[in-house]
Amino acid sequence: MRKKIGRRAAVLALVLSMTAGITACGNDSGKTEDNGSSESGERGTVTITMGRQTTANPKFPEGDSYEDNAYIRMVEQELNVDIKDEFEAESGDDYNRQVSLALSAGSLPDIMKVATKDELTELYENELIADLSDVYEEYASDYVKSIYDSFDGRALEDVTYDGQMMAIPATSSDAGPGMCWIRSDWADTIGLTVDADGDRCITLDEAKAIAEAFMAADPENTGNMVGMAFDARLTTTTSDTAFMMNSIAYTVGAYPRHWYQDENGELIYGSTTDEMKEALSILKTWYEEGVVDPQLGTRTWDDITALLTNGQCGLLFGSWHTPDWLLNNVYALNDKAVFEPYAIVNEDGKVNCTHYKATGEYVVVSADFEYPEIAIQILNLIYDDMMNSAELLEKYPEVNTYLNTGVDGTARPYNIEVKSNTYLLDEYSQLRAALNGEGTKEEIASAEERSNYDAIKAYQEGNGDVTGWCKLHSRCKGVDLLTYLTDNNLYNWLSPIYPETTTTMETNWSNLQTLEEESFIKIVTGAEDLDTGFENFVESWYEQGGEKILEEIREQIAE
Repeated sequence: MRKKIGRRAAVLALVLSMTAGITACGNDSGKTEDNGSSESGERGTVTITMGRQTTANPKFPEGDSYEDNAYIRMVEQELNVDIKDEFEAESGDDYNRQVSLALSAGSLPDIMKVATKDELTELYENELIADLSDVYEEYASDYVKSIYDSFDGRALEDVTYDGQMMAIPATSSDAGPGMCWIRSDWADTIGLTVDADGDRCITLDEAKAIAEAFMAADPENTGNMVGMAFDARLTTTTSDTAFMMNSIAYTVGAYPRHWYQDENGELIYGSTTDEMKEALSILKTWYEEGVVDPQLGTRTWDDITALLTNGQCGLLFGSWHTPDWLLNNVYALNDKAVFEPYAIVNEDGKVNCTHYKATGEYVVVSADFEYPEIAIQILNLIYDDMMNSAELLEKYPEVNTYLNTGVDGTARPYNIEVKSNTYLLDEYSQLRAALNGEGTKEEIASAEERSNYDAIKAYQEGNGDVTGWCKLHSRCKGVDLLTYLTDNNLYNWLSPIYPETTTTMETNWSNLQTLEEESFIKIVTGAEDLDTGFENFVESWYEQGGEKILEEIREQIAE
C-alpha cells in the first residue's frame, strides 16, 4: 500500500508557498472535444498540460516558443493533441522547485519530467503518478523497446515499483573507461615508443615511465614539468572524469565511491576496501618519487588545466570526450599538439570498468490523466519516428531544420535522452564508414555525427579549426578506442548498485565525503601514514554514518 501525502510534503508546500510568485496556466487536464475512443484519430483532440524544463537560450527561430514550436506542432498534428504548459522553468533549481511545488500540492500537470529517483519514489508513494506498464507494452514501438532492452533490464528496473512501470526513464549509456591521453607529438619528438605491440593498451608502470620521460625531456623547455596532475578530490563516481585517480584504482580492483556486492553478496562501499588502500599506495609512491604533482591538493581545476596548456604536462586520465571540452585548450595555444588515448589494463590485460546508472531522469504521467498512452506515443514519435523516418522529416521540414541548426532539446515536449546502451559505438561506425569512403554522410543517422563529419573532413583537408581537431580526437581516437576494446572483448565489467538517498545519507553524506577526500589527500602526500591513515579513515567512516547507510541500502535491496 502506498502512503498518502505526508508531513514532509505538507511542510514543503508551506515553505514553497512563501517563495516568490510562481505563475502557471490553468489545468484543464485531459479535457477533450468529444468522448471519443482511446485511438488518437477517434478520441477527439486531447488537451495535455505539461511541466516544461527550459533553457535561457533555446535558439528558437523568430516567433517560436516553448508552447508553440516545430516539435510541438508536429506532435499536436500527428497525435491530435493540444499541449499547454502548466509551468515553465529553467533547468536546475528553478525547475526542481516547480516539481516540488506540484508534488507538495498533490496536483501534477498531465506529463512532466523529474530529475531524481528520490522524487520519483515520493510521487509513487503518494499515489500521484500513473502505472504505465500496460500502455508501454501495448503502445511502445519495437525500436523504443529495443533501446531499453539494450540495458539488459537495468533501465526499466529502475522505474519499476511493486511490478509496476511508473515512469518513462531517460537512458544513460555506458561511456567506457577513463583513458590515458598522451601527447604523441612529444613522444615522437623525443623518440619515445609508447605502444610497441600496437594493442592500444598500457599498464600503470608504462604510464608512469611515459610521464617520467616527458619530465626528463621537457619538450617545450618550460623548466617546470609535472608528470601527472590530479584534482584534490582524487576520486569520483564516474571513471572517466578528468584529473581523477579512478583509472589507477580500477586497475587494482578498487572502485571508489561505488556501492556493489562482492562474490558472496556482501554490500561493499568501494572506498573502504583493501584494494583502495593499494591504489592509494601506488599514488603515494609516485608522489614520493616526484612523478605526481608536488602541489597535489592545492591546485584548482584551472591551475591543472594550465599545466596542460602551458606545455608542463603531457599525460592525463579522462573520458573519450575530453578533447571536446578540455584538450581543446591545449590546441588553442599550440596547434601542433596531438594526443593519443590508451586504455589502462589490469594484470590480466583487461580493462576494469563500471556500468553507469542506466537512467538519469524520468518522465511521469499524472494518475488523473485519462490518456496515459499519449506519453508513450510522444516517446515513439520523438525518439523513434523522428530519428528514423526520412518521410516524417520531409513532412515536417521545420523539424529537420531544428535538428540541423541546434535548437535546444528542451523544445521537445519532454527533453530526455533515449538512446541504446551502444548508441555511441553505433553512431561512430557510420561516421567512420563515411570518413573512410565506405559510406556517405547522408547514411549517418545522427545530425550531430553529420556535423562532426563536416568538421573532421574540413580539418583533414586543411580548412578546419579547433572543432575539427576536437572531433577527430574525441571520435576517431576516443570512441574508436572504445570500439576496439568492445570488439576485442577487453572489458571486465562491474555492475554497481545505485541506491536511493537514504535517511542517513541526507544528514551525514556530505561529511563522509569530506572525510574521504581529506583522508586520501593526507595519505598520498605523506601527512598521514598509509596503514594508520587508511585504518583511521575506514573506522571513522563506519562510525560517522557509513555503517548505518550500509544497513539502509541493504534494506532497499531486500525490498
